[in-house]
Amino acid sequence: MNLSNEGIRGERVRLVGDVMFDAVKLFGKIAEQRSSILDRLELQKGGYILVTLHRQENVDDPKRLASIIQGLSRSQRPVVFPLHPRTRKRITEFGIELDSPIRVIDPIGYLDMMLLERNARVIATDSGGVQKEAYFHGVPCLTLRDETEWVELVDIGVNRVVGADSNAIGKALCEHEFDFAPTNIYGSGVSAEEIVGYMMRAMNND
Repeated sequence: MNLSNEGIRGERVRLVGDVMFDAVKLFGKIAEQRSSILDRLELQKGGYILVTLHRQENVDDPKRLASIIQGLSRSQRPVVFPLHPRTRKRITEFGIELDSPIRVIDPIGYLDMMLLERNARVIATDSGGVQKEAYFHGVPCLTLRDETEWVELVDIGVNRVVGADSNAIGKALCEHEFDFAPTNIYGSGVSAEEIVGYMMRAMNND
């Protein structure tokens, strides 16, 4: 629609999907082969909640940060929390306690993160990228923000925007009721190939 409004229509427009899905498909398989983080942390597939939290609006506001932590602490499953340095600093400054079931770990690499995402029961995050990665892995997501740029994921029922509301967070973590029908709204994971193909054909036609 936006392209059409700018006068770019018809054969000039190609829908190819999202190259981020390509990356998740590729590196998800590599992570399964190379990462041992589930064994190292003694986690069961589908048996834990994964959390990422780093945005300024959340971690620099003591009330929001405390409310989010309170909501996460209501989980009935272990909450794996790779702690961003900024978030760690603020938690210490604000004197916020991280009790069971929250399990803090140091920041991790991409493949370890990929495997944790792939096998989580639910992902709770304030990251834009992780919201989409959750969908690519077929894992329900809670967005710890007051809005999301990926409204299509909310519309199809795989993402809930819960903000910093401890009650909403805790309720969603305990319900585990998400409608997650298989869809491919971001393509089929071969977007890069399609882009290159279109570019090559355009060059050959010039």
